[in-house]
Amino acid sequence: MAQYLFRLVTGTLNTDSVEDELEQSAVRHRPEGLEQLEAQTRFSRKELQILYRGFKNECPSGVVNEDTFKDIYSQFFPQGDASTYAHFLFNAFDSDQNESLSFEDFVMGLSILLRGTVQEKLNWAFNLYDINKDGYITKEEMLDIMKAIYDMMGKCTYPILKEDTPRQHVEVFFQKMDKNKDGVVTIDEFTDCCQNDENIMRSMQLFENII
Repeated sequence: MAQYLFRLVTGTLNTDSVEDELEQSAVRHRPEGLEQLEAQTRFSRKELQILYRGFKNECPSGVVNEDTFKDIYSQFFPQGDASTYAHFLFNAFDSDQNESLSFEDFVMGLSILLRGTVQEKLNWAFNLYDINKDGYITKEEMLDIMKAIYDMMGKCTYPILKEDTPRQHVEVFFQKMDKNKDGVVTIDEFTDCCQNDENIMRSMQLFENII
């Protein structure tokens, strides 16, 4: 999926109309109509057509399971191990938690990440870090995500990171975010802290850059 997204951004993806394909798709999972998706996202009809063509090329069945998602995503981080981060990312895109990604799941998340407001992006990031989806981020959850990011970046990091670097970063972030010191970070604490701390916002760019 990242492959055709890159081609979309760089303008190298064929833009032949696929409206009829999208409206009358014979794939196992039929996507919602163009008009509904256009209303629910910040993509134009033409952009949705292009995205669907790429999605169908990568995933002919119309849905993506976690193993396929990991295989596709790992191709873009050959220097590290992207499997754990891809697992967390898959769960964040899988809004209905049915263990598969439809075109609708994918394009709804993508709309937020590419064109959402700061608040929408932070809400999405909170959902990623909230691994068990209980409405709170624990230090352990934050550490799991941070370790997964460093594992994925692999040899790209310079200078070479020490083994305890992710934990050190999490200690700093978590202390700033957990304003009432109750051991968990709420959505309000998370967004308030991120929006008011330039260092954290810069660190969040790492997250955005590896989607």
